[in-house]
Amino acid sequence: MTQARAGGHGGHDKRRVLCVTSNYPRWEGDSTTPFVQHLAQDLLALGWEVDVLAPHAPSAASREQLNGISVDRFHYLWPERLETVCYQGGALLNLQKNKLNYLKLPALVFFQWTAIVKRLLSGHYDLLHSHWILPQGFTGVLAARPFNLPHVVTVHGSDAFALKGELLSKFKAFSLMGADAVTVNSSATRQQVLAIAPELTALSLIPMGIALNQPNPDRVAQLRQQFRGDQGPLLIYVGRLVEQKGIGDLLRAVALLSQTLTDCRLLILGEGPWRDALVSLADRLGISQRVSFIGWVEPSDVPNYLAAADIFVGPSKQMPDGSTEAQGLSFIEAMQAGTPVIATDVGGIGDTVKHEETGLLVPQDDPGAIAGSVLRLLSEPQLADKLIFQAKQATKHYTREATAVQFAQLFDAMLHHKSHRS
Repeated sequence: MTQARAGGHGGHDKRRVLCVTSNYPRWEGDSTTPFVQHLAQDLLALGWEVDVLAPHAPSAASREQLNGISVDRFHYLWPERLETVCYQGGALLNLQKNKLNYLKLPALVFFQWTAIVKRLLSGHYDLLHSHWILPQGFTGVLAARPFNLPHVVTVHGSDAFALKGELLSKFKAFSLMGADAVTVNSSATRQQVLAIAPELTALSLIPMGIALNQPNPDRVAQLRQQFRGDQGPLLIYVGRLVEQKGIGDLLRAVALLSQTLTDCRLLILGEGPWRDALVSLADRLGISQRVSFIGWVEPSDVPNYLAAADIFVGPSKQMPDGSTEAQGLSFIEAMQAGTPVIATDVGGIGDTVKHEETGLLVPQDDPGAIAGSVLRLLSEPQLADKLIFQAKQATKHYTREATAVQFAQLFDAMLHHKSHRS
């Protein structure tokens, strides 16, 4: 099988990439994590034409233009209410929540593969970009090979750290070794990828970036007045409410701190299946009046919440199945907002949060260590100021623009290499 039209950018002005993902905003204002969308938009700004192919979800449009990006959502089950493998926290979480979703995976894989092939037959694309090893990396390898189309697999972490087992590991190794290039978002993810495919050489570390949204001083002042006690401190967590994030340890740390800090309060931003359990835990710990569950917040408002807080705490865990925090964009967002960071030393967090340089690291499952670090930052303002300054400097390497430029350079190199082979 050959392409209907030669790739490269000799026959058209823009270079064209088909982005295949299982996680993409389903509609304007959706709470789905938008980092794949941000990369697509930023590549568009750099001169790439980007089309997105994603699984359909109930109530989502089958095809639309979303923030300048053409999004095509393929159906894989009928009626559409059965399409529950993806979104709402991601495929991995949905598989854990409902084992029946495993029965839907063959349909998802088959219809994703046919949807990719259908689009590649148009000869419209110069490159295929698959987000996550499974299933996108797998279906991408099968689809791209017959077209001799350059194929990049981006590993976001959950796909490498979890989904263990001999058969799944073989599928992952096949997908990684079959790609023309593989990118990872942290040194921890890179280590895990090399454990799966030790002979992999076409491997690049390109962390996902954040938007440099400056906090609004008036909004920050309003939030501090609304949520912070007279004496403080105001702690904050931003992210999904799932077991892996370790929020229960943060609540226990607040209970410890409340014994000496009468105005210690906590903001929790985000949604997830553990919300009710966390609300109950706060009640049992006697700190319900100190904890505010804010829910999902518009991304443009998150920097204001972060800047309003005194300390950001991210107590993530490494779970028994190996899943962990592969990179942690919320840590970088807090650093950029000028809020001191306390984090657990797991996964890829240490790439950005370096102990006593850009934040404080503590062991997982240790509320006492979290509480001790909070007290340390409060009693050592010079340390807090140093961490804030150095963290802000470090975030300059983690912007959306920097990420998009690195991906564009990789894509260009692959197209250049292909044109010399042809």
